[in-house]
Amino acid sequence: MSGLSVRGTGLGGAPPRVLTVAGSDSGGGAGIQADLKTMLALGVHGMSVLTAVTAQNSLGVQGAWELPVEAVRAQYRSVADDIGVQAVKTGMLASAELVETVAELIGGTDAPAVVDPVGVSKHGDSLLAEDALDSVRTKLLPVATVATPNLDEVIQLTGVRVESEDGMRRAAAALLSYGPQWALIKGGHLVGDAVDFLTDGSEEHWLRAPRLDNRHTHGTGCTLASAIASGLAKGQSVPEAVEAAKEYVTGAIAAGFALGGGIGPVDHG
Repeated sequence: MSGLSVRGTGLGGAPPRVLTVAGSDSGGGAGIQADLKTMLALGVHGMSVLTAVTAQNSLGVQGAWELPVEAVRAQYRSVADDIGVQAVKTGMLASAELVETVAELIGGTDAPAVVDPVGVSKHGDSLLAEDALDSVRTKLLPVATVATPNLDEVIQLTGVRVESEDGMRRAAAALLSYGPQWALIKGGHLVGDAVDFLTDGSEEHWLRAPRLDNRHTHGTGCTLASAIASGLAKGQSVPEAVEAAKEYVTGAIAAGFALGGGIGPVDHG
């Protein structure tokens, strides 16, 4: 499939290393599981910090249990201090305390960070406490190299409701005001082509792909953010990494398959 890369090598012949800080999806379609599958497919070594455990399947999220802050901090330090990381990706962080802890850890790590500000699941289940939104704005977004909200998350974070491509510019400007270096506004919920808008406030990149008639799209956000982090770990620029990730995810959506009684996952392979 296009978008797959030959395995790159880093120190001592090892591939580039990417760390995902996110929740687990017991159904295997999103979260840590999607992140690690994406990283394997793109030729980087995936490592993980688990922030929460969910009971989740194709129908929705039946339960979620966040891990203690000390467990999250210990996992992160364990990996970063010994193995080292060349990019970090964040997903479900659940609470204000976890958001602030992870922001502090990323701020002390010399590696690009892709922040997927996960607020709700594909099924509409909340994955972030209401009081954590302010921590995302004030602590996490300022340490992000790239922030990748979908249109629902844009409303949560900025109050900007996007109904057209023009609105994506306003949303990006509002997001950038919180401090990330780049904003990637994902327009998957708009009608027409699947359009994403990437900007750092001066450069603008519109990424377009045909909208695919496949409802099995569980895990697209996690997969895209992990693919971007994989590209950054290989030394790609942000626009290069985002473009390659978009191509990979488009192929994964095209190959998405039915699983269980609800929305199936994209195909990471």
